[in-house]
Amino acid sequence: MNEVRVNRKAAGRVASGHPWIFASDVTDRDGAQSGSAVRVLDPRGHLVGTAHYSSASQITLRMLSTRAETIDREFYLKRLRAAEEHRKLTVHYSEAYRVVHGEADLLPALVVDRYGGWLVMQTLDQGMDAARHEIASCLQEIFQPRGILARNDAAIRTKEELPLKTETLYGEAPESVTVRMNHLNLRADLLHGQKTGIFLDQRENYLAAARYVRGGRALDCFTSTGGFALHLASKAEHVDAVDSSEHALATGQANADANGIANIAFQEADVFDLLSGYAAAHRQYSLVVLDPPAFTKSRKNLDAATSAYKEINLRALRLLEPGGILVTCSCSQHMSESMLLETVAQASLDAGRTLRILERRTQSQDHPILLTVPETLYLKCVILEVM
Repeated sequence: MNEVRVNRKAAGRVASGHPWIFASDVTDRDGAQSGSAVRVLDPRGHLVGTAHYSSASQITLRMLSTRAETIDREFYLKRLRAAEEHRKLTVHYSEAYRVVHGEADLLPALVVDRYGGWLVMQTLDQGMDAARHEIASCLQEIFQPRGILARNDAAIRTKEELPLKTETLYGEAPESVTVRMNHLNLRADLLHGQKTGIFLDQRENYLAAARYVRGGRALDCFTSTGGFALHLASKAEHVDAVDSSEHALATGQANADANGIANIAFQEADVFDLLSGYAAAHRQYSLVVLDPPAFTKSRKNLDAATSAYKEINLRALRLLEPGGILVTCSCSQHMSESMLLETVAQASLDAGRTLRILERRTQSQDHPILLTVPETLYLKCVILEVM
């Protein structure tokens, strides 16, 4: 392996439990090749560990181990088996779940999701992309899937100077499959759906939100393919499900039909405008879900994103009846839970509502969180009651 040297700051960062080393902290690249595995040394020549090297990204090194290891098929097979063992402990009532969550499974820049007999993977840096066929071979050995699809159309790959493409690595890859999740049949669009097919990170939050339905009308904003709405429908009298994507709503309606659910009205609309219109019409709901896309993917736009989160929560609170439930989420990595709580608190004061926190939640357990890697905690979900 090439030996890449880094400064004291980078070595300290790894020692504190974080796997990223930035370009500005690399002092000698030793001719390392794009996507190769390299040994990482500190200024004194002491071993920091083994990493994938990127020639393009600002994250030049992603640590694979704090030891000197050969990064071969056996390495990937061992890490993938460990990831699946964790899912056996944490995934229940679902044949759709995340198998590998990047850094949190000690496989940085690798995502693998399971949809029944199919696996969908994303290799998001040069190192994992170079190893994608080896990784697919390991997945084939562990799961014996019907097909493995590489959904490498994520924009973040451009930072690695990698092409955006979708390819079948093994077997067959149909455009969509039906999977069982939380006792519901859901369609996953493997080729064109959000992320790798459907939102797996809210799986446990769907069930949590449904526990607070006490009849009445519910509103699911940014419903996408109907995740929250389908779970609320069994206990609510009626659910309004709103999104701006016609394609996602069509899938949501198909999901409702497949499960014999007839009390959801899917509507294509701009959620901000719709909430204002409903408030003007004095419409009331017993439960409102806010699950918007990330309003910012960079820290420089955080102020604008915070204003958007406050505004949408303010509009939702005006629709809730006394005793009503607000389920509010943020998947913006740069908005911490404390920032989200403060933003919702400001919205509640402007709306003249007193809120009580019922639950503070994160992403499902198949999207694990490393204590020393804050980037692995990205989804915040808070359930509140109007007093």
